[in-house]
Amino acid sequence: MSKPPPIVPDDAPHLLVVDDDNRIRALLNRFLSEQGFRVTMAENAESARAKIEALSFDMMILDVMMPGENGFELATHIRETSDVPILMLTAQADSVDRIRGLEIGADDYLPKPFEPRELLLRISNILRRSAVPSRPVEPAREAVRFGGFSFHVRRGELQRDGETIRITERERDILRILTERPGEAVDRTALVSASLDGPNERAVDVQINRLRRKLEKDPSNPVYLQTVRGSGYRLAVDP
Repeated sequence: MSKPPPIVPDDAPHLLVVDDDNRIRALLNRFLSEQGFRVTMAENAESARAKIEALSFDMMILDVMMPGENGFELATHIRETSDVPILMLTAQADSVDRIRGLEIGADDYLPKPFEPRELLLRISNILRRSAVPSRPVEPAREAVRFGGFSFHVRRGELQRDGETIRITERERDILRILTERPGEAVDRTALVSASLDGPNERAVDVQINRLRRKLEKDPSNPVYLQTVRGSGYRLAVDP
């Protein structure tokens, strides 16, 4: 007799898992539900789009290699309207595919085949980074301003002239680290520590370039998010 599905609280984090493999969907549905998550499954991008319109999710797990619209294309569509955390599942360990996912705005990636416990660790870390910090923030650092921009440290919210700009969790992590030392050079290794990719400075450079496209009139000649040659990056803030 099969074990009944676990009872998951209504306020548990809600995950959307998109994968065209029936076996993987069934395994992830059971495993993640047993770990205390609410799980919604979709077999392709079309089904996922319908569920995204009808439901609210705390995180999305997207398979890259799907027939029709693939995971990269779906992630691009999601990023047009939402900064919900995205984890990409890919059977290709090629760094080109990983960099492409980061450029689109994915928060992390996990090559197939993977250990379920590693998936759980990455999900937990992403959700923890996306949560609003419970510890108080010093008033002087409640908001850091540069040009027409302001970054609210506690909320992790970037605004331009009062209008919120969508940023990913990785971009939010990098801005938080840079605003801890406003105007000072921050070594790449300190920014890598905010990532799950290990010592991958190339991934940090990709995130910096994406942020520049949102912050700078001319990303190739940055005014605010500056490169410090031989060291790392610096956020030039207003006095």
